[in-house]
Amino acid sequence: MGSNVLFDRKDGIAVLSFNRPDKLNAFNREMTLELQKALDACATDPEIRCICITGNGKAFSAGQDLMEVTGTNAPSFDQILADHYNPIVTRIRRIQKPVVAAVNGVAAGAAANIALCCDIVVAAHSASFIQAFSKIGLIPDSGGTYFLPRLIGWQRASAYMMLGDKISATEAERMGMIYKVFPDEEFSTSSMILAASLAKMPTMALAFTKEALNESMTNSLEAQLSKENKLQQNAAKTKDYDEGVKAFLDKRAPIFKGE
Repeated sequence: MGSNVLFDRKDGIAVLSFNRPDKLNAFNREMTLELQKALDACATDPEIRCICITGNGKAFSAGQDLMEVTGTNAPSFDQILADHYNPIVTRIRRIQKPVVAAVNGVAAGAAANIALCCDIVVAAHSASFIQAFSKIGLIPDSGGTYFLPRLIGWQRASAYMMLGDKISATEAERMGMIYKVFPDEEFSTSSMILAASLAKMPTMALAFTKEALNESMTNSLEAQLSKENKLQQNAAKTKDYDEGVKAFLDKRAPIFKGE
């Protein structure tokens, strides 16, 4: 897919790895556009049933590469957000497949918020999250002000964003910011086991679940109940639903095809 984002696929899983390890995987224009392209490829490939985003080297990503925004002919922040980060966040939320963020090291700034917009976030014990924006006089972007308060509450989100405190992986798990922490020596294997489990599940049902969760952010109860009704009808029409029921009645493990 490109040198800045490695694209590996196996057994229904696409692993997208940020690949600027000498820069702690800091985002530049090329890396964000490569990630968008990789996500688009995953969205249209029926053989891919789970996407895992991680970092190559010791960091997940240090966020925006500040050399890019301070150099000659530097892009405006409007361009950076409109062309680089916001399309990544919207792709992750709209893609009809589960997206796992496997945070292997520090996730700072935009990278932290891109991780938090994923469906499931796991982290290595030594990983950390930093809302680093206030340290340089900026505000949280890439959906941070949308997702973080919903994950951990207004008060904590406000404090972490304003103070720019580093949040350890274990603290992030404790407060419900992420799903699970794995020991460093088990992180890679455990992350892939999780992704493999998702890749074998009824992909369309997971997509409908994701759609319902997206709308729950703004729906009234009545609207959400109506949405659930519609999506449940759609799920009941899938081949995976038929297989799931048949496997239950036959007292065997289901074999879902993502159809």
